[in-house]
Amino acid sequence: AHDRRGHGRSEQSVGGHDMDHYAADASAVVEHLDLKNAVHIGHSTGGGEVARYVAKFGQPQGRVAKAVLVSAVPPLMLKTDANPGGTPIEVFDSFRSALAANRAAFFHDVAAGPFYGFNRDHETTIQAVIDNWWRQGMMGSAQAHYEGIKAFSETDQTEDLKAITVPTLVLQGDDDQVVPYTDAALLQVKLLQNGTLKIYEGYPHGMLTTHADVINPDLLAFPSQKWLLGVEGLAGIRVSREALAAETFRPVIGGFMAFDGQPLNGVGTFRSDARRYQVSGFSRPSLAGAARAAGWLS
Repeated sequence: AHDRRGHGRSEQSVGGHDMDHYAADASAVVEHLDLKNAVHIGHSTGGGEVARYVAKFGQPQGRVAKAVLVSAVPPLMLKTDANPGGTPIEVFDSFRSALAANRAAFFHDVAAGPFYGFNRDHETTIQAVIDNWWRQGMMGSAQAHYEGIKAFSETDQTEDLKAITVPTLVLQGDDDQVVPYTDAALLQVKLLQNGTLKIYEGYPHGMLTTHADVINPDLLAFPSQKWLLGVEGLAGIRVSREALAAETFRPVIGGFMAFDGQPLNGVGTFRSDARRYQVSGFSRPSLAGAARAAGWLS
């Protein structure tokens, strides 16, 4: 997985904080690595990135086998006349105001509250998860975060979803307080030509972290093959077992060519000469994504 431009270890680029650039950046990585038969996983805004990448780049180029949208923002978050079930613009304006006023407090409050569902009485707050989400947020560009709100809330991706023909798994919790599932997953599966829907009762927006013990097996079961997934909010890349057996390329984790080019048998060895790849000259490795994926394979 790559760190989106302006986020994580990517450089704080001046512009391009929109879905078109996000997808083009992902395509640059995939083309550089010459990945084929890949499955892309996108969470939240990353789901929008995956949808646009698959529709505009990966599928036309014949590089995509399947896709997964997890708690993803398409087709459109913003409430409009055509999308009456969407979220009012005032909500996103409040996000922008909070970011501009005190970004550190905003990132803490989102993680401690609705993102992981820690504001629910039945949920146990995990401080380390809050701290890690805050850390990831504060590493990025304030401008990228501010402009990214418009990207994830106002980009209409109806046509992207309609254009996707590869098998696509749609996962979301019905207690998602960030992206309401009735205006996201339920609409996505109607627009996709080959979609599979699974709704998780009581799960929050950040269910990839809070309920990894349930979500990970479902991800693995979809293609019946191993997956390599990055941090939530990013796009993950998975390679078919056949391609690995043929040693046509090495799996990519966290921006690194991290494992020896051999079939994944549940155990992976990090390459001592692991190299990192850049997104349009901006991205640096996501070590958190590497550690998470390596944990699955160990």
